[in-house]
Amino acid sequence: MIIVNATDLKNNLGKYLRLSAGEEIIITSNGRRIARLSAYENIAGAGLKPAPTGDGPVREQAQDYDSWPRKATYEEFLELTENSDERYEYIDGEIYLLASPKTIHQTILGELYGIFHNWFQGKKCRPMFAPYDITLRRNPENINIVQPDLMVICDLEENLNEKDYYMGVPILMVEIISESSRSKDFVKKLDLYMDTGVKEYWVINPFSREVSIYLFDQGDISRTTSFKNNETISSYSFAGLEVSLDKLFA
Repeated sequence: MIIVNATDLKNNLGKYLRLSAGEEIIITSNGRRIARLSAYENIAGAGLKPAPTGDGPVREQAQDYDSWPRKATYEEFLELTENSDERYEYIDGEIYLLASPKTIHQTILGELYGIFHNWFQGKKCRPMFAPYDITLRRNPENINIVQPDLMVICDLEENLNEKDYYMGVPILMVEIISESSRSKDFVKKLDLYMDTGVKEYWVINPFSREVSIYLFDQGDISRTTSFKNNETISSYSFAGLEVSLDKLFA
């Protein structure tokens, strides 16, 4: 569920109409909920689970991506994760516990990282893979922590803090979806990445053997392309970076 005030909806109607394909949007005015925006078609038919309309935490059907049972402040999230061996993400005030990925996920990630590693050798930018925390700020109060499956960072050295954590914004993010994280990766993370300065976002669907790529510009989607069958992915941001789907999904 995404909560947006009426003014923001009016100024960014196109963006929220796209997001409503996979996520319910609640519209507020003067702090009160006044309307609901959702897709005309039944999103359950597209394989997405509608978000709950209450104020409780988001809960996914499958076990791959379970929601922590309550919302939390950023400080509470830091306290929880400081000495934990579990993997968590913190998105718009909610904590998500990440379970171990399945074999198909790791096979695709390993293949893609190998391609990225070879292509970026000798270049300033470098690929990194999860688990690796990325801190993204919508504004000074809205701090988010995510662990993309794969990312490309071009300003690593200048954005390491005293604890050796990267605090910049990657140029490119990659998520390999599971059945339970589909709506999250296509909606919540797309919106977060678009809003916080990420330039390019790849969403890899191992079930349909399809990859969708989004190019962001000034907080909106400027270009998007889907690749399937035996096509070859071409990056928007890095000319010459290409990935064959035959090889990726072999």
